[in-house]
Amino acid sequence: MFVVHNEINNENQIEAIVVGLSEKHSKLEGIVGELDNQLEGQLTALLKDGDISPKRGKLSKIHTFGKTMYKRIIIVGTGRADKLSFEELRKVFGKVGKSLQESKLQSAVVAIDSFVTSDLAVHDVAHALGESIPLATYRYDGYKQKSNEPEVKLEEVVLLTDEDKSEVEASVHVGYVFAKGTNSARTLVNMPGNMLTATELANHAAALAEKYGFELEILEKEDMEKLGMGALLAVNKGSVEPPKMIVLKHQGKEEWTDVIGLVGKGITFDTGGYSIKPKDGIVGMKTDMGGAAAVLGAMEAIGELKPEQNVVAVIASTDNMISGNAFKPDDVITSMSGKTIEILNTDAEGRLVLADAVTYAKQHGANYLVDVATLTGGVIIALGNHTTGAMTNDEDWFEQVLEASYEAGEEMWRLPIFDHAKERVRNSKVADLNNSPGRDGHAIFAGAFIGEFAENTPWVHLDIAGTATAKSAHELGPSGGTGAMVRTLVTLVERFGLTEE
Repeated sequence: MFVVHNEINNENQIEAIVVGLSEKHSKLEGIVGELDNQLEGQLTALLKDGDISPKRGKLSKIHTFGKTMYKRIIIVGTGRADKLSFEELRKVFGKVGKSLQESKLQSAVVAIDSFVTSDLAVHDVAHALGESIPLATYRYDGYKQKSNEPEVKLEEVVLLTDEDKSEVEASVHVGYVFAKGTNSARTLVNMPGNMLTATELANHAAALAEKYGFELEILEKEDMEKLGMGALLAVNKGSVEPPKMIVLKHQGKEEWTDVIGLVGKGITFDTGGYSIKPKDGIVGMKTDMGGAAAVLGAMEAIGELKPEQNVVAVIASTDNMISGNAFKPDDVITSMSGKTIEILNTDAEGRLVLADAVTYAKQHGANYLVDVATLTGGVIIALGNHTTGAMTNDEDWFEQVLEASYEAGEEMWRLPIFDHAKERVRNSKVADLNNSPGRDGHAIFAGAFIGEFAENTPWVHLDIAGTATAKSAHELGPSGGTGAMVRTLVTLVERFGLTEE
C-alpha cells in the first residue's frame, strides 16, 4: 500500500498530493511554496482569505485545473508545530485517510517532510502515516449482499521525501504492520458468534502459525480433561461447541528464556449462563472475545516484525451458554492449578477461563504475564469507554507495560489490589476462592482473582471491557471493534527486546 520516493516522475496527472501547513507559515515555503508558484500565487491568496486554514485537522481541497502534475492539492492544517504530538499527528492523518476514501481516490502522494517538526522526525511521521491510513479507512461489511457498483479503494500512498528512503520505508512498514494487526483484531471482534466459534478462532490461530512459522498447540476437550482444566471446562459445560485452549509460540532467541506470556479471554458469546444477562445487556456479547482478538492481532504483527524476543500466546476459548448441563451458582470447581473455586456468579466466567490460561502459560515457561480481557462492566463505570483498566503484582513490569501504552497511544489507568480485595476473593466456606465477591469494586475483584493464579510471576491485567469497541466512528476508525491493546502488546515486546540488549 505504501511506497517511498525521493522525487515524482509521472507522465500522467496524479490524483492528489497531501501537504502539511503549520501556523508558523507567514509565507508559503517548501513544497507548498513550489505548488503556490505553479498556481501563480493562488494558494497565498486562499490562505489570506481564510479558505485555507493551518488550524490542526482542517483539510482544504484545491483543484489545480491542469496547472500542476497533481489534479488536487489537499492542504492539511497541523496547528502550532511545537504542539503537534505523535498522537495528534495520527489523528490528523486519520482524517486525511477518511477524506481520500470518501473522495474515492485510488492513489495519493503525501509530502511527509511538510509534517516534520523539531519533535517529530521524518521516521515518526512515516510511522504515524503508515498506522493511521489503514486504521482510519478500515471497514467491516459483514454479511451484507454485495452491491453491483464497483468498489473504489485507496490502493497506493506514495511518501515523498528528501530524506533517506530506507529509513522512511522501514518506519512506514512498522506503522502499517501495527495497523494491520489491529484491523485483524477488529474483524474478529466484529464477527458474529455463530460464525466465530472457538473452533474458528483456533483455525485463525493455526493460519497465523502456518504463515509465520509459530509453534502451534490446540488443546481439545479431552486434553483439557486430562490436564485438569476444570475452570475452562466448567464454563463450557452448557455449550454444544467444543472448547479450545490455543497456544502460539514465537521464539526470537536461541534459548527459551525471558518469555513474555500474552493471555487472552476468548468467550465467543456470553449469555451470562444461569446468571443470565438482561435482554439489553446480552446484545453485543459476540465481542466478549476482544482479549483473544488483541492477542492474535499482536501475534500477527509479531510474526511480521520478528522481534528478538520469546513470546507465548495462550487463549482460552468457549462460549458461555445455558443448558441442563451448564454450571450453576453454588457449584465448586477445581482449576488446573489445583485451587478450588466456589461459583457465585456464572456471568463472572472470563476470570475462570483466564485462571486456567494463566496457569498453562506459566507451564509453557512464561516469565512475565499480560492478560487481556473484556472482563467487567465495573471498569466502564470506573474509567469510561476510552481508558483500559490495569492491575498488577509487580511495579517494574507494570512500568514497562505503561510505557508501551503511552508509546502506542492507548490510554490505561491503574486500579489498586489491596489485601482486603484479596481477602474478599478468598472468602469462601467451601472452596479456596469465590469468583464474585460483590458489585462494589467488581473490576478490582476480577483482577485480584486472576492474580491468585499469576502468583509470584510478574503480571499485568488489562480490562478492555470499555475500550474493545467504539459506539461511534472516530478519527482512526468506524464504530465496532477497535483492536484495543494490539499496538501496546507489540510495542511492549519490541521495547522489552531492546531493553534486554
